Amino acid sequence: MFELFTDEARTALVEAQAEAHERSDTALGCEHVLLGLLRQGTGLAARILGEFSVTTDAARTGVDDLYGPPPAVPPGEALASIGIDLERVNARLTETFGAAATAPAPTPYDAEARDALAAALEEAGGRDVGTEHVLAGVLGRSDGRAVKLLEHLGVDVAALTTRVRTWA
Repeated sequence: MFELFTDEARTALVEAQAEAHERSDTALGCEHVLLGLLRQGTGLAARILGEFSVTTDAARTGVDDLYGPPPAVPPGEALASIGIDLERVNARLTETFGAAATAPAPTPYDAEARDALAAALEEAGGRDVGTEHVLAGVLGRSDGRAVKLLEHLGVDVAALTTRVRTWA
């Protein structure tokens, strides 16, 4: 499916994975996709979000406000507190089984994010799926976490949706 996405859209989804991983979240939702679009930075979605004064930092803070902050103690530090050196364990695993053994598994998409990406494909109408289509798909989840996040940030979601639809 992702072969239909532009380089910018694929990069945004990789950035969404990074956001979910950095927060130690167990599922990747539309809030992560929104953060990924912002982190990607050069796509049409990031530019449109910028017109509405949505920044990566503000969105991260909003995610923390609405859904809780990431763990206070990163997993590596937690393990170190009981005497486990995660770097040493990872080095040994890599030495024994290769680099793939320590590569983080991708965070699975939740149902809302999967629906948003399916909607992005529909928005594109057979064309390449750009970041604007991904954003339109996210905005189409009117009761979703990303829309709640944007409302929390004071964004007029209806106006944003109209603006995105002029490009999608």
